[in-house]
Amino acid sequence: MDDTIAAISTSSGVGAISIIRVSGKNSIKIVNKIFKGKNLNKVNSHTINYGHIIDKKKIIDEVLVNIMKAPKTFTKENVVEINCHGGVATTTKILELLLLNGCRLAEPGEFTKRAFLNGRIDLLEAEAIMDVINSKTEQNLSLAINQLNGEVSNMIKNLKHKILKIISNIEVNIDYPEYEDIEVLTNEKVLPNLIKIEKELEEILTKSNNGKLLKEGIKTAIIGKPNVGKSSLLNLLLDEEKAIVTDIEGTTRDIVEGKLIIDGILLNILDTAGIRKTSNKVEQIGVKKSLELLEQSDLILFVLNNNTSLTKEEKQILEKIKNKNYIIIINKCDLDKKINIESFNLKNIIYMSTLKKEGLQELKDKIKDIYNLNNLNSADLTYLSNSRSIALLKESLNSIKSAIKNIKNNMPIDIVEIDIKESCLKLNEILGENYNENLINEIFKNFCLGK
Repeated sequence: MDDTIAAISTSSGVGAISIIRVSGKNSIKIVNKIFKGKNLNKVNSHTINYGHIIDKKKIIDEVLVNIMKAPKTFTKENVVEINCHGGVATTTKILELLLLNGCRLAEPGEFTKRAFLNGRIDLLEAEAIMDVINSKTEQNLSLAINQLNGEVSNMIKNLKHKILKIISNIEVNIDYPEYEDIEVLTNEKVLPNLIKIEKELEEILTKSNNGKLLKEGIKTAIIGKPNVGKSSLLNLLLDEEKAIVTDIEGTTRDIVEGKLIIDGILLNILDTAGIRKTSNKVEQIGVKKSLELLEQSDLILFVLNNNTSLTKEEKQILEKIKNKNYIIIINKCDLDKKINIESFNLKNIIYMSTLKKEGLQELKDKIKDIYNLNNLNSADLTYLSNSRSIALLKESLNSIKSAIKNIKNNMPIDIVEIDIKESCLKLNEILGENYNENLINEIFKNFCLGK
């Protein structure tokens, strides 16, 4: 990281202002080469300086230049931000001049990566930056801000401190058994503390799964045979003509997507191809995708026709979804009832008429009940919210459970300690205190340029 990087930090296109960010030990010197105004090498840190960007003697733009000297910057390196007039030509030209005078074009997320590697932020805070940018709901934003402010990191650090205290006490007993004034730490004395940590980890994990739900939304699949009203339901939920609706069976052959926010929670809705036996190869592919989504989705909206009997395929799907979050939607309830579903002993049944726009609020209320959205919205949002950290938290919990099991099986304390140390290592990975370089590169490559 001895070189100096530069990138455009604002979105491309026409706008009032564009910002080009530069970071590295030579950032001030390089910008000063193309700046006409005060000598930037001599100005105070954290000042805004008026002047012009020039190409030799030609003025390129009138600018304001922010000078921020290490270590009190985002990357803990010298950072310069050039605020110029918006527009592709001007912004690109200034970036070109920086590259010609010694800068390297930054990789996606490299500014944030440098902040992490230089110890300015931990990995949770780094990931939160993109979460703030990508937030689609107020809850998304609150979750990301808590993580960015370090509240989530502090929660993990406090938990790690409790585990380290147990480890240090075990180490003293193992390494210095001759000291009489040291309390002998037996399995029986370790067990209560491990049980407390186990409960704390389980609570964090449960609420972190809620955090993931807030962040990523509920993957919702609309499933059913052809012509039961799946596309009409999607259009009704979104209040727009998103999907084509006809009386011809098999009209929907690919996945049609839409997004809906209910009480601040994002629903990623997928309208699938009608499930039936067909000789049409294109439709067969659509049916296969529908069945795959049935397994992958968080919530199944299974649409049935009120005025027809259940088919063999529908009965098979009813059995498949019993152990998932589902809502049975009996559509066309304005027609004579011919469906017999009572024998399946199902819950979460809603009667609707998508044609007459009846039952929509009941459907939304049922979704709120299933996911307890009212309580979720008012919950403490200081929890993990991405798959990487939640997976590591599960591994940390499993190690504590293994330690507890070994204690109950009367294993020696030094054997028990191995699992306790492993639990602590997983918490370190969440924070990025020990990390795999390939993992770090994978995380930051998903960031936008200039971030």
